[in-house]
Amino acid sequence: MEFSLAGLWLAIIGFFLLYYAVSDGFGLGVGILCLFSGKHDDRKVMMESVGYIWHTNQTWLVVVVGMLFGAFPIFYSILFSALYVPAVLMLVGLIFRGVSIDFHEHSRRKRLWAASFGAGSLVAATAQGLLLGGLLSGIHVRDGHFAGGVWDWANPLSFLVGLGVVAGYVLLGCNYLILKTEGDLQKRVFAYARIFFTVMLVLSIVALLWINMRYPYAAKKWRLSPDAFYLVLAVFLTALAFFMLFRSLHKSQEAAPFFWNAVTVAFSFVTLSLSMYPHMIPHVVSPITVHQAAASYRTLIFMLVVTGILIPVIVFYTTYTHRVFRGKVKTEE
Repeated sequence: MEFSLAGLWLAIIGFFLLYYAVSDGFGLGVGILCLFSGKHDDRKVMMESVGYIWHTNQTWLVVVVGMLFGAFPIFYSILFSALYVPAVLMLVGLIFRGVSIDFHEHSRRKRLWAASFGAGSLVAATAQGLLLGGLLSGIHVRDGHFAGGVWDWANPLSFLVGLGVVAGYVLLGCNYLILKTEGDLQKRVFAYARIFFTVMLVLSIVALLWINMRYPYAAKKWRLSPDAFYLVLAVFLTALAFFMLFRSLHKSQEAAPFFWNAVTVAFSFVTLSLSMYPHMIPHVVSPITVHQAAASYRTLIFMLVVTGILIPVIVFYTTYTHRVFRGKVKTEE
């Protein structure tokens, strides 16, 4: 019973983590794209497109961290002990991004704050990629505590995953701007999206193969039933989503690229999760499973009740915000 409840909580946290990765991911991607825009009007449109929704998207990051602290306290303590440096870098990047958006509109030095917005977005996206990469590369645990060094996360696999996350966020940002812009800016964004699609596809394949070669228990699943069936199905759906994304970009559709981009992120996450499950903290020698990292049964039940009350409220106001600020962002406005 405790195991199934822990599994339910893992699925809940995974869903909201995905929601955050897509919703705030495109905001970070838009910020990174600002670094490559030489026109003030283009930068203004980019920042305006996320200026009124970025804070609601970041709500989900707070929710996910709170859920991890309550539902998987051992995982929370080990994760942030091992990955303290990229976690702090992420917070610094998010702070700079938020300050830059607020100051840009009223400052005379708009280029400076636009650059700060882009740099903060790049730092935050890179740090989130290093957090994921540091986790996937393995954390050394002894007697339920982190037993490694402060720089263990700095390894080739971690940097590869970090680069993949940045490329994925930029692709999301491109597809979001396709929805929100028009004219010459939209044409340039289409070109960027096609480039970063290729980059993200290659990095995703390399990262998945690397992880399966690194962890014997992940590679073993491809030979065992029913794990092999679920993995093959997940890979097939991921490949199909990538194809539909490529097709929508090739046909220069407006709404479809962002939708299929979100689907590729979701199925890629599912494929990775199926490869690692039930290990929540991977390691070649001493991984920690989901039920080992979970809180007590009563704690999980209490959190489930509280979450059932609070989440609909958060969903309502975030959905309402996106609805209010829907539509194209134009320079003359």
